[in-house]
Amino acid sequence: MGRQARQFSKTGLYHIVFRGICRQNIFEEDNDFIKMLKTIQELKQEMQFKIYAYCLMNNHVHLLLKEENTGDISLIMKRLLTKYAGWFNRKYSRSGALIANRYKSQPVEIDEYLSSLIRYIHQNPIRAKIVTHIDKYRWSSYPEYMNESIITDTGFILSTMDRKTFEIYHKQEEKGYYEVNDKIGKSDEYIRQRIIKLIDGKEPKEIGLLPKPERNKIIKQLKEEEGFSIRQIERATGISRGIISRCDK
Repeated sequence: MGRQARQFSKTGLYHIVFRGICRQNIFEEDNDFIKMLKTIQELKQEMQFKIYAYCLMNNHVHLLLKEENTGDISLIMKRLLTKYAGWFNRKYSRSGALIANRYKSQPVEIDEYLSSLIRYIHQNPIRAKIVTHIDKYRWSSYPEYMNESIITDTGFILSTMDRKTFEIYHKQEEKGYYEVNDKIGKSDEYIRQRIIKLIDGKEPKEIGLLPKPERNKIIKQLKEEEGFSIRQIERATGISRGIISRCDK
């Protein structure tokens, strides 16, 4: 079966993850992390994209990137991975692929959870138990938000909250799970956030507590106007697929 085509983001924003082949390390020492950041910085100057967040882990990388023109993402990532892998292989006298398969990308279409996604990216070292405090990890964009920006475009997020608020916000555990895959379709978190917006800030599970006519009207809207499948609505709301399938009758 061939690879599925990538989804392009209407906003130009992508959450990107790439990993070492067989989950092997792609960073062996500090200079390797520095080289990756320098390569990103050089490509930013050439291709004029934005970086809203990043986190470099030993065997994988998270990026939150905004392209300038639709489709730039493919060339950006090809050049980044080719440059770094070539440098790494020469340095360590190795050959063959460094990055597993291809990078994974998830379009980010909803601004409302951008800050949560950035917190999720920054908290990777805590979830991996590398550090206990987020400010102790060197290889993420968190220090750039708290001090001087080097490659991260911090202005947009810091226009919505000051540094102190940003710091307090990041001390709270991010419980959202921002899966990145190459599958066609919208992520569960996207669907959850879209439903929350439609029902004035309530959680999707609360739809099942509404009076039947109101509940059915929302479910019909989710199917017809938002284009969500019965399975997607069932996962988000907890309402059985039998009830969901009847709501347009």
